[in-house]
Amino acid sequence: MQGVEGENRAMPNPAQPQQLTVPVAGMTCAACAVRLERVLGKVDGVSEAVVNFASETASVGFVDGTVEPADISAAIARAGFSIPTESVRLAVGGMTCATCSGRIERALKQVPGVASVQVNLASEIATVAFTPGVVGVPELVAAVERAGYTAATAPSDAALDEERRRADARLARRDLVLLSAAAVLAAPLVLPMLLAPVGVHWMLPGWAQLLVAAPVQFVGGARFYKGAFAALRAGAGNMDLLVALGTSAAFGLSVAVLIAGDGGHLYFEASAAVITLVLLGKALESRAKRRTTDAIRSLMALRPETARVLRDGVEVEVAADAVGENDVVVIRPGERVPVDGEILAGTSQLDESLMTGESLPVARGVGEPVTGGSINGEGLLRVRATHVGSASLLSRIVALVEGAQATRAPIQRTVDRVAEVFVPVVVAIAVVTLVGWLIAGATLSAAIINAVAVLVIACPCALGLATPTALIVGTGAAAKAGILIKDAEALERAHAVEVVVFDKTGTLTEGRPDVRRIVAVDGDEQGLLRLAASAQQGSEHPLGRALLDRAAELELDLAPVDQFRAVPGKGLQAQVAGRELLVGSRRLMEERGVDLQGRVAEATELEEQGVTVMWVADLAGAPLLLGCIGVGDSLRASAKQAVARLAAEGVEVVMLTGDNRRTAARVAQELGIERVLAEVLPEDKATEVTALAEGGRVVAMVGDGVNDAPALAAAGVSFAMATGSDVAMHTASVTLMRAEPTLVADAIAVSRATTRTIRQNLFWAFAYNVLGIPLAAFGFLNPVVAGGAMAMSSVSVLANALLLKRWRPTR
Repeated sequence: MQGVEGENRAMPNPAQPQQLTVPVAGMTCAACAVRLERVLGKVDGVSEAVVNFASETASVGFVDGTVEPADISAAIARAGFSIPTESVRLAVGGMTCATCSGRIERALKQVPGVASVQVNLASEIATVAFTPGVVGVPELVAAVERAGYTAATAPSDAALDEERRRADARLARRDLVLLSAAAVLAAPLVLPMLLAPVGVHWMLPGWAQLLVAAPVQFVGGARFYKGAFAALRAGAGNMDLLVALGTSAAFGLSVAVLIAGDGGHLYFEASAAVITLVLLGKALESRAKRRTTDAIRSLMALRPETARVLRDGVEVEVAADAVGENDVVVIRPGERVPVDGEILAGTSQLDESLMTGESLPVARGVGEPVTGGSINGEGLLRVRATHVGSASLLSRIVALVEGAQATRAPIQRTVDRVAEVFVPVVVAIAVVTLVGWLIAGATLSAAIINAVAVLVIACPCALGLATPTALIVGTGAAAKAGILIKDAEALERAHAVEVVVFDKTGTLTEGRPDVRRIVAVDGDEQGLLRLAASAQQGSEHPLGRALLDRAAELELDLAPVDQFRAVPGKGLQAQVAGRELLVGSRRLMEERGVDLQGRVAEATELEEQGVTVMWVADLAGAPLLLGCIGVGDSLRASAKQAVARLAAEGVEVVMLTGDNRRTAARVAQELGIERVLAEVLPEDKATEVTALAEGGRVVAMVGDGVNDAPALAAAGVSFAMATGSDVAMHTASVTLMRAEPTLVADAIAVSRATTRTIRQNLFWAFAYNVLGIPLAAFGFLNPVVAGGAMAMSSVSVLANALLLKRWRPTR
């Protein structure tokens, strides 16, 4: 019995039942839930599947180890649904080069439930999309820590960012103390090398050199050993490994020579000087990296920490975060606006330059919107809060810029592949250098020193920083000019734009049309306007608003609309006061068989003046024409200049509109646009954009309305006016914060400047390594010189990227 009991105790515990609950997107009815339950129940190892349509979740029971989260995700996808992902930004500590960022990406991608990872070396931020319920932030942090780094949720508001800046400042002070101490200790070791050319021969005794060099090697260089061991544990290499190997070889060789006592040359100055120079380079690099994020920090600093809110008629000072929607906020002259809102009382001039790039103050009065972060001028304002917290425009701008800076440009993927093999290749070259010099008859000391020079001159840091630093500075400079770029790919593609397609209404024109002429068949112009405006009460189109505005000016009483049906791109049909009205384009009238009764010539004359003609007919009984209304829209003041600038840059400009050919041709003639695509229905705009892209041309689309969204999505690069619809801004890859077409040329210009900087950085980073490593291998570079060059390579790349801060839009 004892044997049996012992055998039972030795048996492993049976697998434990597990339950996984995940959110599900795409279910539209209870039948969807039933179908998904059936699909999940068929997955091998699943014992139970329960799908809740109301909460949009799926709970799956299985025995531990028999089902992976990926199996559940695949089954949900097969059923036609998806698991929505959440995104988190992690502040990562301990990265030193491109191989570090690659290793962290691989570690996070191996975590079940992680959909995508992007690690930015310059900003030290990892952006992770993951499936809630499958994995959480603690598991992501643990994965980063297992890879040998530190991680924490990145701050998202000014207060937390200030706390992180204070922590960075403490680290910077500590690094400065280490650097200063290393420099003082390394000085007597390097001094003889500098004095020898002028005939002064002086050197510390060997044991004194050891006592001075050891603290530099093991205290000043501790960060490199720590980083190297972390990399080796993860089965990879990085810059720390190269520095640790090189300096340890020089230090170890010197100790061996000193112990042997044969009077051989000591290389303590090489190890100490390399560590000191690399520490100097890292200090300069950290300072430069902090400067690359100045744009984000200046945006985050715009919102004041407190606000004055009216509570029971009394002004109460509260934290800005505590302001709720519909609270009434009092803003005194010279103060920053704490929230987005609508002015209830007062008038003032508001400075919105840091958000829109508009240098001149903007006049605002009762009923008009104000934006959080802008500076109030001379007036006292009472404002009703409409958007607070993360819903405010300033928060959305910060989130958009942060998102763009966290993304990876297509060219960076090539750099990452090089970085993955860089360190192993350099170590191999160092070994070949050592063996080669020994075979050539060199002493062991000379061979080791040349190998050390190879190790310390190689710099994966410059490669890793070349692209992200330029992107961070470029997107920041663009944001200050009122150009919000959604991702790095859009920034990189914009430089190659060959064709820019402008939607006419609201983009090249003001988007505020007004009634220019009314032609009534029976002579009753106000009666015709009253009918047409009544029919437009159900419309959101700018032309419809023009009729409603004129009717309001004339104080006309509008009739109620009984039925309303929009005809996209053509007009509308509505029942008004017992009449079946048709309002729209000439094409719509011809399709419905309306006789235009000789009014065509008059309408054509209006169209040739750039006026859009809206026809009005009664369909009750035989179709009867009631008249037509001419509506015009003024061109934006900068539209002609925008077209001219793009043409001067070699970019073809095309105007795309649903308006008639004659009106479109007149507008195009005034603006200097040679190619016009007119009478294009909303659903056909995307097709036209796709056709323009044939032959591999990069086409940009500029629009502002809901009906522009498909065309924006079809374009290689898409621009949306912030004054337009939310749908257009969500679809577009670039948002223009001011309604100025010239910003399109500015966006292309900043893209070209950024791309040019990226290419310069990559050229110098690659050229530096391609030239420096062979020179070191053939013995032409002293390790001290090699270490200094390595330290300066990263700094030079960062300094070149920071030059982008000088970019300014054309005024």
